[in-house]
Amino acid sequence: MASVEVTVENRIATVVLNRPEAMNAVDPEMRALLHATWERIRTDDDIWVAIITGAGEKSFCTGSDLKKTMPTQETYAQQLFARPNNGALIAGLNTDKPLIAAVNGYAMGGGMELALACDIRLCSTNAQFALSEVKVGSCPGSGGTQRLPRTVGMSDAMLMLLTGDRVDANEAHRMGLVSKVLPPAELLPAARAIAEKIAGNAPLSVRAIKRLVQQGQDMPLNHAIDAERAVFGLLFNSEDRIEGRKAFAEKRKPNYRGR
Repeated sequence: MASVEVTVENRIATVVLNRPEAMNAVDPEMRALLHATWERIRTDDDIWVAIITGAGEKSFCTGSDLKKTMPTQETYAQQLFARPNNGALIAGLNTDKPLIAAVNGYAMGGGMELALACDIRLCSTNAQFALSEVKVGSCPGSGGTQRLPRTVGMSDAMLMLLTGDRVDANEAHRMGLVSKVLPPAELLPAARAIAEKIAGNAPLSVRAIKRLVQQGQDMPLNHAIDAERAVFGLLFNSEDRIEGRKAFAEKRKPNYRGR
C-alpha cells in the first residue's frame, strides 16, 4: 500500500499520509510521493480544492522519519540548486488552489509546517502541535519560523518556537492556529463540507482571492488594494462571473467552468 494515497471526487482531492505505524512520519519514499502529489494538485484541472490528512486517529504527521532519513553526502549547494524539490517536505506546495489541513492527532516538526502551509486548518480534539527543533539544536526548515508568526501573532509564535513545547487542540484554537476543533469522527466530514462549499464557487475567483491574500501580506496596504481592484477588473467580464449573475437571477445553481 502506498505511503501517500490520493483520491479525487467532485473536484476535491483528498491526500492521506499513510504510514500510521510510524505516526505518519515522512521517509524518503513518502517525501518523493508528496512532491509528486503537490505537482499533481498544481497541474490537474480536475482538482479545485485539496484536503490533507493522516491515516488513523493518532497522528497527522510527525515530520521526517529520522530512522530512515540518513545524512546526505551532497553539499547544501547541490541540495538547494540541483535538486531543490528533494529537500523540504513542502517543496513545490505553492498553488493558488485552496488547501485544507485536517489535523488528526500529532502535528510535529515538518508535520506542523505542512499544516501551516495550508490555507484552512481544522483539528481533532486529540491534536497536538509543536515545532521542537530548538530542543535538539536545530531550527524549523520548512517555513515554520516564517509562517507561524504570520498565523498566530508574534508572542504566541515565539513562545512555541523558543521553548519547543507542545500545544493542545484548545490552545491551538485560542491562538488562531486552527479554525475548528472537532471530535475525531467529525474531522474529515467537516473538512469535506468546507471543501465542497469552496469547490462550488467560481474557481478563478477562489484562486484570485488566495493569491491576493498571500501576496498582499508583503505589500503596503494601498498597493495591495490597487492589486485587488486590478483583479476585480480582470474577473468582471469572465464567463464564470456572467454565469454567476445569471444563476442568481434564475435562482439556480451556477455551472462554473473556470473561464
